[in-house]
Formats: sequence, structure tokens, C-alpha cells
Amino acid sequence: MYRLFALCTITCVLVLPSPIRADEEIDPRRPAAIATEEVPVVPGEIFERLNQYNNIRGADMQGWAPDGNGLLISTRFANSSQLHRVYTPGGRREQVTFFEEPVRGGFVPKAEDGSMLLSMSAGGNENYQVYLFDRSSFTNVLLTDGQSRNSLGAIRDDGQQMVISSNKRNGRDTDLYIADPRKPDSMEMILETTGEFWYAADWSHDAKTLLLGRYVSINESYFALLDVATRERTDLTLPDGKVAAIGSLRFAPDGRSIYITTDARGEFNSLARYDMATKEYHWLTESIDWDVSDLEVHPESGQVAFAVNEDGASRLYLLEGDTPRALPLPLGIVSGVEFSPDGKQLGFTLSRPDAPADTYSLSLADEKLTRWTFSEVGGLNPESFIAPQRIQFKSFDERTIPAYYFKPRAASPDNKVPVVISIHGGPESQYQPYFSGTSQYYVNDLGFAVIAPNVRGSAGYGKTYLKLDNAELREDSVKDIGALLDWIAQQPELDESRVAVVGGSYGGYMVLASLIHYGDRLKAGIDIVGIASFTTFLSNTAAYRQDLRRAEYGDETDPQMQAVFKRIDPTSNADKIRSALLVAHGVNDPRVPFSEAQQIADKVRSQGRPVWTVYADNEGHGFGKKDNADYLRAVQVMFLKQHLSE
Repeated sequence: MYRLFALCTITCVLVLPSPIRADEEIDPRRPAAIATEEVPVVPGEIFERLNQYNNIRGADMQGWAPDGNGLLISTRFANSSQLHRVYTPGGRREQVTFFEEPVRGGFVPKAEDGSMLLSMSAGGNENYQVYLFDRSSFTNVLLTDGQSRNSLGAIRDDGQQMVISSNKRNGRDTDLYIADPRKPDSMEMILETTGEFWYAADWSHDAKTLLLGRYVSINESYFALLDVATRERTDLTLPDGKVAAIGSLRFAPDGRSIYITTDARGEFNSLARYDMATKEYHWLTESIDWDVSDLEVHPESGQVAFAVNEDGASRLYLLEGDTPRALPLPLGIVSGVEFSPDGKQLGFTLSRPDAPADTYSLSLADEKLTRWTFSEVGGLNPESFIAPQRIQFKSFDERTIPAYYFKPRAASPDNKVPVVISIHGGPESQYQPYFSGTSQYYVNDLGFAVIAPNVRGSAGYGKTYLKLDNAELREDSVKDIGALLDWIAQQPELDESRVAVVGGSYGGYMVLASLIHYGDRLKAGIDIVGIASFTTFLSNTAAYRQDLRRAEYGDETDPQMQAVFKRIDPTSNADKIRSALLVAHGVNDPRVPFSEAQQIADKVRSQGRPVWTVYADNEGHGFGKKDNADYLRAVQVMFLKQHLSE
């Protein structure tokens, strides 16, 4: 099954970073695309030691070759992630794309020449374009307009047609188009939308019907069928007409039923088979009280495989009839599950907390696990990597908050260690213990503990937990950080007087809010591509994203929410930030506009407080290019050492 590209993108106004001051010492290791203010020259020894950690690689599964002869993976050998083909387990990685920008993609189904469909944007702007990498002519052919936002969706089992979601009509609404993968300018609209976000989840085996989903928020989704010939849409309903979340949608090969994951029957996304004739749901995972996170159906045999997110770790299952059979896997996180063309194997990415992500396959006949890639760890000793402990702590309302705790080996009551609190983005996301070279560096080389909490509003713990920070309840999640600080104070091996908080995107807001509320208990904060004001964020983010984000944060045009935002926005409380602050942002960020970084840095500086800023004019929502990411990581290390070391 061709995997969808889940690419959430917008456009934004470009604002250039401030020029380098005349009295500022130039760091010879700072990339040309980055402008800084108040950031000292990074000592060479930091770069030298980080170099090994910066050269840790991973390998993500992108798909099986149509003839079953090997896999396509994504990995980075130069400045950005590119596609590579691996023909045998442990064999060499043959690089097949050579772009400056990160690229994702997969094989065109049934393409005997090995042609691929690629997705790529420029400079982090997330206006993704779709390309055909034609292996017969070894050329890259642009299939979209080169300007708007385009996401590659479902593709026919025979590879003859694909669906592209595009906002090219007006920049706001995302319409659905069908196109021939081998013909530029062949896009033909099949569904025009107004104020609704529809996507094509699957194509029926007979190519006559599309299975559509409509996303409103993480708590509300809908699904429908679209007749490809007549363009007629038939809306379907969840059990008892409930409003609920929908995760995955797949046709059964016989075309008479649909596999769906939804929380319509309880707290978690469960797997069900929906009979299109009788409109009945048959629940298949009633004994599993966790979210079904990945779903794959073989287009010919009808075999069904799925993964379950169990408190951040994955379990993999195969349906035998209607009974789930657990498949043996090491502890880790599974993603990108895909049947081999003959249906005899499952391929996937497996990431463990103490090892980088690599690509594996599992034989369904004998359950033999085969490792296809062996990613490098920068010459470091793999046995030195530390796996986190799962912990829980009570918050202000006695609610239990889950977290992961990376504890340095030398930490003890006689050797209290500093703490870095790492807060995920989203907020409808979840920290899972993926391998992180940065966390391993903090724990192993700096001797800092790292704690990653899943504060209220995080996914993975049921829909009730997910809604606990919505709209007016936003600062309840900030109170969870206060409760974590209380927990830290109770641990004899942790130094409560040396704590910093780090986060990106929504996590960046959480950093700023934590500094406002708990500045007397936090030495420093690092805000990466973070929200500084919900009012300006919602007003300035592109029209495509506004309604999606309002469903989570609240509507900034509503007077009641205006009052809430004015009260809680970090820009309204910048005078309360007394801890050290580092702000990093990409100028081309299409999700959280660059102006968010500028305004919080300016407001804190206006209070006479120093702020280190790192701005990249060739990045968007995060630093995706290796040279930029390496430099930012070195600045973070210098910043944390300065404020957390004794």
C-alpha cells in the first residue's frame, strides 16, 4: 500500500533576520544562512565532541520495490535526507536522489523500471511539490505547479493514477485532484472544498471508488466514498452517528468493507471492520485499551497488520480471521508498516530509545526478524547509550502525568545532577522514546538528566486526557510542569536549583509559559520555533491552517477567547521572564510565523534581559539542514553548560 505523505503546510510572509551587528564577533563555524544576536562564539571543543553525535544516522522505511527486490529508505549522508535503495539485508545503500532539500518518496506501484514519486519543498516553506523520478530516462519531472501546497495521497494499486491534495485554486482550500503519475499537467479536480479539509485515504482495488477522510480536529473526523467517474460523494457515519476521531482508513480488497480506526466506541482508537452494505461495525481490538497507530492491508490477499501505541512503545499484530495475533518485536517504536508485494513479509522502521531508527522486515511464516540497515552511530560506543525509565507524577488536580526519565549513570544523592525538561510540540502529539543523539549527549557527556513529560493534552492516553488542555484550560498543562518541578525536588539525585526547559513549536510556548510561571525555579529556557502569542499566531498563520488550529487553541476572534489569550500569551507577560532565554527560528516557517520569535525576543530584551537568538533564512518549522542543525545544537550545549553547570 502506498503510504500517504502527512505534510501540513502553509504560506507566510517572509521577514529577514536582523543583520549582524558591527561589534559582534563572527563565529567561523556559523553557517552563512544563520544570523545571531548576543550569541558568543562557540568553543571549538564543543563542536569537536558533538561531531560524533551529529553524525549519528537513522534509516526510515519508504517502501518495498514493486518486484520485491529490496527496499527504499530515507537516510542522510550529506546535508539533507535523501532516498536510497537497499537490495539485500545489510547491503550497501545506493543513493538515488541528490537534492539540496530533504526529499520523501516511494516507488510507483507495478512500475517495472523502478520509477518513483517524490515530494519536496524549498527552504522549509512546506509548499511541497510532487515529482516523478523517471528511471527510464533518469530525469525528475515536476507534476505540480511549482508554487502551491501539494500533498501526495492515495495511489491506485496498478500505479496508473494518484490523488494530489492541492490549495492551488485559492491558497486557502485544499481540493482533491487525480493525475497520471507519468504525465505533467494532468491534474483534474475531483472534489472542490470550501472550509473543509478532505483527503484521499485509499483507492478501491477496482479503481472505481476513493475512500475519503475529513479532518476537523484531533477529536473530530468524518469519512465518505467518492465515485471516481461521477464525482458523487456518499457520506458515511460512525456508530450511532457519534462525533469522534478517525485515524486510519483502508478498503478491504473485496470492496465490500472498510477497515477503520476510531475512538467512537471508547477512549482509544480501536480497529473495526465496517460493512458498507449493512452499515454495521465489527470491532476487532476490544481487548486492547491503547491506540491502534498504524494500519496496513495487503491489496490482494486481504491480510491486515496493525501496530498499537502502548504507553509510547509499539506492539505489532496480524489479524488471523478476526483475532489479533501479536508478532514478536524488540521494545521500540514501529512506523511505516508495509506488506511486501507477495504478502509474505512486513517491512517497517523500528526505533529504540538506545539505538537509531533502522529498517527491518518480519517473515510472517516463521516470525523471523531481519535487519536491513545498520545505521552509523558516529563512532560512539552503542553500549554507552541510556534507555529512559517510565515515570509518573501527580499534578495539581491529583491527575497522573506520564513521563520518560533519562538518568545519568553518575547521578546519586552525593552527586546531584542538573535537569533538562524536554516538552514535545503538537500539542496533540506525544513524546515517545525515539533515539535522540542530543539527549544521549546531555546524559552521557554533560551528565544532565533529561525528562520528557506527556503533559495533559498529549495524544496516546485516551480522548479524555487529550481534551484536558483545550481552549480556556490551556494553562492547566503548564501547571503539569510545576508538578514535575515538585517531583524533581523530591528526587535525591536531581538538583532542583539547576533546571532548564526546552521545547519546539507548541513546546516552545510551553517553555515561555513555564518561564513566566516558574522562573524562580528554572535557570533557563530554549524556545525553538515556538508560539509567543496565540492571538498573533492564529491571525498570521495561513488561511489553510487557521480553522484547524482554532479547533485546538480556540478562536482568537471570539471576545471571550481574546481575553483568555491576552491573559496567557507570553508576549503579554514578557516582563515576568527573568530566566536566561534562547530563541531559535526559521525565517520561512509556514506553521508558526517567524514574527513569533521576533516579538518575544524584542519584548524580553526591552526589559533589559539578554536573549540569544539564532535565525536561519533557509529553514522553516525546524532546522532540517545538517549544517544549521549542527550549529544550533552547539549553541544549545554552550547555553545549557553556561546556566546549568556549577
